[in-house]
Amino acid sequence: MKTPAENTDPFAIKTICQSLLKKGLIKRGQAKSILSQEERIHKKLEDERAKQKGSDRTREIVNPITSVDVIVSMELVRADHETRVLDEDIIFQTLAEKWGHPYKKIDPLKLNLNLVTTTIPRNFALKHLVLPIHIAKGTLTVATPDPFNREVMEDITRVTNMQISIVISSKGDIIKLIDEFFGFKRSIAAAEDLFATTGIDLGNLEQYVKIKSDGDLTSNDQHIVNAVNHVFLYAFDQRASDIHIEPKREETRVRMRIDGVLHTVYKVPKKVHNAVVTRIKALSRLNMAEKRKPQDGRIKTDRGDAEIEIRISMVPTAFGEKVVMRVMDPEVLFQDLAGLGFSDHDKERYNSYINLPHGMALVCGPTGSGKSTTLYSTLRQLSTPQNNVITVEDPIEMVHEDFNQIGIMPSAGVTFDTILRTILRQDPDIIMVGEMRDLETAQNAIQAALTGHLVLSTLHTNDAPTAITRLLDLGVHSFLIQATLAGIQAQRLVRTICSYCVEPLAIKGSKLRTMGLEVGTDDELSLRHGIGCPNCRNTGYRGRTGIYEVIPYTESLRKLTAATADIETIRNQAIKEGMTTLRESAITKMLQGITTYQDVQRVTWETI
Repeated sequence: MKTPAENTDPFAIKTICQSLLKKGLIKRGQAKSILSQEERIHKKLEDERAKQKGSDRTREIVNPITSVDVIVSMELVRADHETRVLDEDIIFQTLAEKWGHPYKKIDPLKLNLNLVTTTIPRNFALKHLVLPIHIAKGTLTVATPDPFNREVMEDITRVTNMQISIVISSKGDIIKLIDEFFGFKRSIAAAEDLFATTGIDLGNLEQYVKIKSDGDLTSNDQHIVNAVNHVFLYAFDQRASDIHIEPKREETRVRMRIDGVLHTVYKVPKKVHNAVVTRIKALSRLNMAEKRKPQDGRIKTDRGDAEIEIRISMVPTAFGEKVVMRVMDPEVLFQDLAGLGFSDHDKERYNSYINLPHGMALVCGPTGSGKSTTLYSTLRQLSTPQNNVITVEDPIEMVHEDFNQIGIMPSAGVTFDTILRTILRQDPDIIMVGEMRDLETAQNAIQAALTGHLVLSTLHTNDAPTAITRLLDLGVHSFLIQATLAGIQAQRLVRTICSYCVEPLAIKGSKLRTMGLEVGTDDELSLRHGIGCPNCRNTGYRGRTGIYEVIPYTESLRKLTAATADIETIRNQAIKEGMTTLRESAITKMLQGITTYQDVQRVTWETI
């Protein structure tokens, strides 16, 4: 039988179950199951923790097993949403409502590194699970999973000389952010001390050099290793596609591209910039002494069970070397074509020519439009033990054992045009050329298609019909295009509405028409949009999907291909034969509730 003290304990498992029942998150049968299994699961979790205590004794003390941990470990299906499980966030959100405090899912991208790490000491933050997250008008907002520890809040008030405003966050998030921010800050601060100089850093123009002892170099290496590791882990956790390390006059800015949009993540002292760049060069086997020429490399690492490749590009700027790292996630690059966003109509048209025994298939679009994902996913579908797939890339974006991949190395005389002549003697069935960027590459790719091979490649054009005139502009003869081209596909990426905060949106078709979006009616339409939530960083979007226009190269289009080809005539003929334009494809996804009219405008304005 519970004592009165236990009954008033806000973290007692019975109290939590009552709150979850009242909120409709669990059923009575699930509540009984929780109560009956509490002791057994609690002991199991403690046994698992005991096996790890040797590696982190501090964590064992500050993060004891709680009733919330017991409930979360059961992975119960939510009574109000059969496709989601009862996780730590929804439990603390429910408790926050009961306690009368606001709940906040902390967005790491919006936290100020200095505020988090200098307001209170790390040990104090970890021991009491408190995290400073915002200051406004003399009030410090502190996130914690336990708002009842008044003594701790009074201590923070005395130390900071500010009023305290409490918000509730999950224990897991608090611990993770304390580790992440204090760990990164500590590594950068230690490295900054080692690299402190009295000279002025003029970046790429002139560099003051201080010689260090062997002991300093070893210590510095460890701090920089930790800092770079933090950046990589943070990028993986935030689903970033690109990491930018940009030197400025007085600081270095670290930005990450998430769902197509760049976010500033860290601002670090300029003193450690060269050390960070050198560490990345070492990982990607680049020339660490070369600072005046662009360099490209790659890093292979892992995230859980999946191997991740990171493509490195370095270029000298006025204030030092700028680094861009593209995260090549195999889960993104290798997908079923059905999951890329093709409509049934476009998928059928696309399959009609990529399964031909020979010819040339082009994928068009600007940088970052998902061309590599489409090509790799297509190759994976076409690759079988009965055929020989060879790729020529600059650089190889993702290594796949089913393909024979060749990287371009101009310094060794391996270029697109020279290697294409060689691989024709390698008995290929399918050839993928990373990019058609000049006449020589295009001519060799066309020769490969003429000799009975299926050639896939990319071309930088705004839409599919323009690919024909682009080939002509490169200098390819019209009769060679007519003889080899099998089909063209252009694409873009639109952001998808966050499934956690999606809501209906009523809007008149006449209003959409004034924005350039033709939906076929002036009546009111029921669309969808995301209102913004912690899962999407209050953007209303989470993830991206493709929009496409696909043109099988038909006899009528061949007749229109001439040295004086008119792009509008080609486009009108393609539409007449069933081509869905990029804007029409995007509007369809808008009407299906996949994306918003704002993103349709943002992505397809230039294709009107």
